Amino acid sequence: MNVSEHSPLTPRQYEILDVARERGRVDIDGLAAGFGVTPQTIRKDVNDLAERGLLHRIHGGAVYPSNVANYGYDSRRVLAAEEKAAIGARAAALIPDNSSIILNIGTTTEQVAMALRGHRGIMAITNNLNVANILREAPEIQVIIAGGMVRQSDGGVVGEATIDLINQFRVDFAVIGASAMDEDGAILDFDYREVRVAQAIIANARRTMLVVDHTKFGRSAPVRIGELADIDLFVTDRQPPEPIREICDAHGVRLEIAEPQPAGDA
Repeated sequence: MNVSEHSPLTPRQYEILDVARERGRVDIDGLAAGFGVTPQTIRKDVNDLAERGLLHRIHGGAVYPSNVANYGYDSRRVLAAEEKAAIGARAAALIPDNSSIILNIGTTTEQVAMALRGHRGIMAITNNLNVANILREAPEIQVIIAGGMVRQSDGGVVGEATIDLINQFRVDFAVIGASAMDEDGAILDFDYREVRVAQAIIANARRTMLVVDHTKFGRSAPVRIGELADIDLFVTDRQPPEPIREICDAHGVRLEIAEPQPAGDA
């Protein structure tokens, strides 16, 4: 695997993704002129983003991926990695010791798991093998894995058996990630099987915490998990668009902004 797949994106690469997301496609010469750099520099950026699976390369430029398929798992891990770590830390700080939780599939929920390892008296149920591996050696955390079909792409467990196990619990917190969020408050994902599990998790929790980074704002996906109005806690890394903030205010959703920590302050 290319070493660059694990390195952070540069600020310019994030801006290129933002332009591609807004316009649907980008061209090398236009980006070079906009950023005041050479076409060769932009071509290197675009090729790197394409190798990570974040853009699809075409002659003279690149296009943004389809709204009916998600990024690959390795691509999702590197996208907004610092922001997801900050979200994970803030979300974990909102979960008290001696709590029961269910965490669903997602690279952001994995960061919540990373930050939970120092908690005490936690029962954690998950349909995410990566979350289970993160938590399994934490001495004060009991881990329960939901059964079902394991997706090779990301270690997610889905299916009727998964839902059956989740329905046996009534936990303090559901920690939910998602792939997209519309400005009308719809929380969206790509796999209907994964969405059914997420809906079962929400239905069996006293409080629901949504953890998504800013790249999900305005992105689209075809399957609805639920509505922001029904969420209790919303943890993200930037102020969301005004329509989303208005939904939070109108429905009493607690909005937490977890800004990434500068590298020098770690």
